[in-house]
Amino acid sequence: MTLPHHPRPAMLLPAVPRTRVLPHPTGRPAVDTPFGPLTFTTTLDGTTLPPVPDELFALPGDGRTLARWTTHATTVELLLTPYDAALDPEVWSPLIASHAAVWRVETRSALAHVRFTATLPRHLPEGADASYDGGQSLAAVTVEDERVKLSIGGDDDVALCEAAGSTTPRHWAPLVDEAYERTNTSWGIDYGRYHGITWRLPPLRPGDHCELPVVVAWSDAADDTANTWYAVTASSSYLLARTAES
Repeated sequence: MTLPHHPRPAMLLPAVPRTRVLPHPTGRPAVDTPFGPLTFTTTLDGTTLPPVPDELFALPGDGRTLARWTTHATTVELLLTPYDAALDPEVWSPLIASHAAVWRVETRSALAHVRFTATLPRHLPEGADASYDGGQSLAAVTVEDERVKLSIGGDDDVALCEAAGSTTPRHWAPLVDEAYERTNTSWGIDYGRYHGITWRLPPLRPGDHCELPVVVAWSDAADDTANTWYAVTASSSYLLARTAES
């Protein structure tokens, strides 16, 4: 059943037609990678949302989905889409593949602790090495073995504050000093064993929204350019615009 317009206001890509997956979703949204599935988890004030969403929509194009979870306090959406990083062939070697996610939370009541995680399996294949690979305004990790190198990236804590008033709440703007000085303890970015990234967000007020981009890209391990790292630097606004155009 194709819905040109969802009956409720859709938070992500409201003008894009979608097909509801009926009768209900049965699988967890994930990206298949050479190191296992990249999965996504949302925790709201200590309560983790179920892995399977309440609703799932297929968007135009191959492999594009929009998942939605709804609670009394929030609506959470997760867009998954193949992503062409459009790397300059004169600078970067080609990727094997890349995929993007955009996560969004919109609140109806205050939330003190919101966590969003994008992670590979706890146990990676033998010989795989995982490490921090962040940069200015970028939270990123890279995993590689003798075959493949793979990067996962998204906004870091500085980028979250600098986006205040657009893709993050306006009242986060003054927190940028905490982000630069790394004095914040109740919010920030965690990398665990570098198998993924966890965003611990500052408190949210009623009516707030926050968007986070996540990009995963991989290439041949023998490649000596930073192509996977560069590919994961896209913003959520850019990813949504590219998806809407396709």
